[in-house]
Amino acid sequence: MKIDIVSEIIFQTARSGGKGGQNVNKVETMVEGRWHVQNSTLISDEQKKMIEERLGNRITIEGYLLIKSQEARTQLSNKDIVIEKMNALVTQALQKKKSRIATKPTKASKENRMDFKKKNAFNKSLRKKLNPGEY
Repeated sequence: MKIDIVSEIIFQTARSGGKGGQNVNKVETMVEGRWHVQNSTLISDEQKKMIEERLGNRITIEGYLLIKSQEARTQLSNKDIVIEKMNALVTQALQKKKSRIATKPTKASKENRMDFKKKNAFNKSLRKKLNPGEY
């Protein structure tokens, strides 16, 4: 299930650090994307709860999912990166994890384990000190 939240993302720009020379000092290329989870009309209440549980460390006190990008040298590229990251995070958070099916050990694995234990016990018995009447 893929949800596109682009229509609800609020973008903000700022000057970014890193490569770019004079370009860095003049142009606001860093893009910050904010998406308010609780005010979203694209997802249900149950989905909102799942997102808040799984992405809680990325959600601010005000309830915004916050993603920044300053990888690229252009504002448009950084905006695309923010959109990609945010959509991927939301999609991943909404996926239900498969429950593990418990399996029983096979008969052969049980026998192998018992053989190993018997051999190990025998090897350890050889390490014991002998009493005077046992040899």
